[in-house]
Amino acid sequence: MNPLQATVNGCPTDLGEIRAHTNALDWLRDQGLTGCKEGCAEGECGACAILVARPTADGGTQWTSVNACLVPAASLDGQEVVTAEGLGTPDALHPVQEEMAQRGGSQCGYCTPGFVCSMAAEFYRKERCDGAGHPAGGNPAGGHPAVRQNGNHAQGRHTPAERDGRAVTDHEHGPNGFDLHALSGNLCRCTGYRPIRDAAYALGAPAEDDVLAARRDQPAPTPAATRVSRADGEFVRPADLPEALGILADHPDAVLVAGSTDWGVEVNILGRRAPLTLGIDRLEELRTFSVSDDVIELGAALSLSEIETRLAGRVPLLDQLFPQFASRLIRNGATIGGNLGTGSPIGDTPPVLLALEASVVLASSGGEREVPLSDYFTGYRQSVRRPGELVRTIRIPLPLSGVSAFHKIAKRRFDDISSVAVGFAIQVEGGVVTRARIGLGGVAATPVRALATEAALEGRAWTAESVREAATVMRGEGTPMDDHRASSTYRSAMLGTALLKLHAENATPQEVGA
Repeated sequence: MNPLQATVNGCPTDLGEIRAHTNALDWLRDQGLTGCKEGCAEGECGACAILVARPTADGGTQWTSVNACLVPAASLDGQEVVTAEGLGTPDALHPVQEEMAQRGGSQCGYCTPGFVCSMAAEFYRKERCDGAGHPAGGNPAGGHPAVRQNGNHAQGRHTPAERDGRAVTDHEHGPNGFDLHALSGNLCRCTGYRPIRDAAYALGAPAEDDVLAARRDQPAPTPAATRVSRADGEFVRPADLPEALGILADHPDAVLVAGSTDWGVEVNILGRRAPLTLGIDRLEELRTFSVSDDVIELGAALSLSEIETRLAGRVPLLDQLFPQFASRLIRNGATIGGNLGTGSPIGDTPPVLLALEASVVLASSGGEREVPLSDYFTGYRQSVRRPGELVRTIRIPLPLSGVSAFHKIAKRRFDDISSVAVGFAIQVEGGVVTRARIGLGGVAATPVRALATEAALEGRAWTAESVREAATVMRGEGTPMDDHRASSTYRSAMLGTALLKLHAENATPQEVGA
């Protein structure tokens, strides 16, 4: 097998004798690229952000910001990476670096390289629009990914509104189309963020001779079959899904990693060292995406950011979820397959997918089977997934319900773990609830459906009175517990309040006019 090699700041660089659990941050710093720093080692501070070249749906390349502290260095084999040092030099600053310097966006400087990399990812996003609705990122045929095919924005999406074909600046977007959510997950304790925002909003389009901008029109690197075997364990990226399933059949205890946003934390903070880590993030069979008349299929290894872009507002409930799921840096790596695979009762996607009546396709060397998500979870971090199986795809049936919402109760508005999460998908016809699906997270050992509340709603008029009665039922759903995030009493109260809030925001025209 050829030596492991990555392209770093345009230069081919041997990965050398790295260990299976060495992360990209430590490896890059060993190369003298000390701009990226370790602040938290769990993907919350963004000081370690770097850019990686990821494929787009149209065959091009997108410069994507990720947390280097979570990414296995071995997964960089055959890939392209840009650090803050690769964006500019002291004598020729990159436009992002220039604006940060001119507008006082850096004080102590510890967080600055991470901010610069996250800002650069947004700087090079093709769909970024200027105040006149023209793409500032250099893609005349582009459009904001939040815009539906009929031109309407998806419900709950954090994107610029449009008026008469022109982008309208809001508190989360600049006149240049810069989406501040691109900086979520990047923390600064010195500046108060205003000068950083000013720098972001001052950015124009990339210059015509910008090498990184030109790189977007070329294919992204193809994944390389990789094997690292050291004393502390083995990292393997199979060439294809059959090889992955074969390895998993022989080693059912192997740890599967895609975005590594969960496992990377356990490696860094808890010192976990799995004997075998199986990298499945670049397997094409797990990166499928399709929309038909009756079902949407999402490949288990697509990142949440990729799903968000490709869905382009087709599923409003998911559009409400995305901005509240961790940070952009995390969503650029995290996958729905990983969120379901860990079986966490406080994962953000299960309540939404339960409300959408999703199912999962489980694959093994013996074949595939489809399981409704409502039957998938069996206990705390346990599921029906058998040894040797992995999640291949997630299926969402169509059509969708007309009333939907994702309510996340947490101590922070963004980038936080939920105390309670609720996904609603309710169909109202002629003022009557014909179907109700409600997914809950954080109130039981597993994500659950609020079956009693669904039954209390279906067949009833969608009125304040009937919803109040159902809210009383919903307060008793699950088995909430006391912990450091919330008390059981608080969680129960939030369940009932969530349903009342849903109705208040989606009352029938007759009720509004009454």
